[in-house]
Amino acid sequence: MGRVLVVDDEQSMREFLAICLRRAGHQVAVADSAKTALALAQTDPPDVVVTDLRMPGDLDGLGLLHAIKTGGIDAEVILVTAFATADTAIAAMKQGAYDYLTKPFKVDEINAVIDRVMEKRRLLAENAALRDQVAGRVRLAQLLGRSKAMQRVFELIQKIHSTKTSVLITGESGTGKELVARALHTEGARANQPFVAVNCGAIPEELMESELFGHVKGSFTGAVSDKQGLFQKASGGTLFLDEIGELSLGLQVKLLRALQERRVKAVGATDEVDIDVRVVAATNRELEEEVARGAFRADLYYRLNVIELRLPPLRQRREDIPLLAEHFLRKFSSEQDKALIGIGAEALKRLLDHDFPGNVRELENIMERAVALTTGAEIEADVLPTWKAPRAPAAPAMDFPDEGVDLDRLVSDYERAIVVKALERAGGVRKKAAGLLNITFRSMRYRLEKLGLDRGDASGDE
Repeated sequence: MGRVLVVDDEQSMREFLAICLRRAGHQVAVADSAKTALALAQTDPPDVVVTDLRMPGDLDGLGLLHAIKTGGIDAEVILVTAFATADTAIAAMKQGAYDYLTKPFKVDEINAVIDRVMEKRRLLAENAALRDQVAGRVRLAQLLGRSKAMQRVFELIQKIHSTKTSVLITGESGTGKELVARALHTEGARANQPFVAVNCGAIPEELMESELFGHVKGSFTGAVSDKQGLFQKASGGTLFLDEIGELSLGLQVKLLRALQERRVKAVGATDEVDIDVRVVAATNRELEEEVARGAFRADLYYRLNVIELRLPPLRQRREDIPLLAEHFLRKFSSEQDKALIGIGAEALKRLLDHDFPGNVRELENIMERAVALTTGAEIEADVLPTWKAPRAPAAPAMDFPDEGVDLDRLVSDYERAIVVKALERAGGVRKKAAGLLNITFRSMRYRLEKLGLDRGDASGDE
């Protein structure tokens, strides 16, 4: 059933229509003028507006129709009048009215029109959802790689995609961890249910609990209405927790409990709700090392890491570079409306010789740039970036005493010197220093605290 807004300056007609439509199962609101109706529709859009054509004031039924259609309000409009003419009917339909009824009309007649409106909206919603689902799906066949390393990844995905088991996807940034997570979802039994992804490092710590578990109205400043958490939004499907290593220890405790109990409690709520979600997590960190130094809970690590799926960096599967490069060539040639036929031999050699610290994401960006710069039929070496040969970092000068050294202290001192240098370069702005070090701000704060460099204020956060 739908939400209907009835607009008529005659009280008896408003009440009559409201009673009839409520009996048919619709939620009904009423307005005694087009101006009032427009304000209601702007704040809480109905599915259908049933409005009288002639009403006193500056705005009549046709004016309300025009305001709704040009104002971005997603509602169908049915015009009703006792003074029907061909001209007004034509004008109404041209402006986007769904239908035009003449008084007196039968109750069954208006109910039938509203039923057609609701069926139309249902089909449009289903089609939109299907388009979104198809657009967001990643089939296993879309993951590219002929190398033995990637074939092992594909085989493991085939074995585990239909299980409920938690999976931890590990690998360097840019290796395609979210693509693999989507393939696990799309190939499995939950394919027709939601796939919900969240980057745990991109959401401020103070908002993350609400994002995951939801909140109730008034539970904190700014909670103006109830909010459903991502666990509930992913109900029946898959929740992908990217960069799981960025979660604070406090949130790790709450996440562990949710996974163990299969229940969540919204911020400010008193009751818990059951969840049916498969959790797939991903990280570019070595979580075992994080556990060892106390930055990640061991119990949560073992709960997430029932099956580990490790993605190899691109430099360890160089035989896949030509395949991926050709794939991106076709993709960006189509997007940029160019008829490129391939990659020149020298350009391909340059790609094969590069180590790709940014992995597949870096290769994708390089190919997009190359297609944009190419004026001929093939991508040539001159449109590729100029890479300097990587140089191994020199060991710091030091005397090695006979009794040995304190390696942990030396590493800590070296780390401290690098962090201090980055802070100096960034003018004391910690977020900027984190960017120079290619780490997250949360990781920067952890290091500052560990190294005794945290000032205990937020003056350098911006």
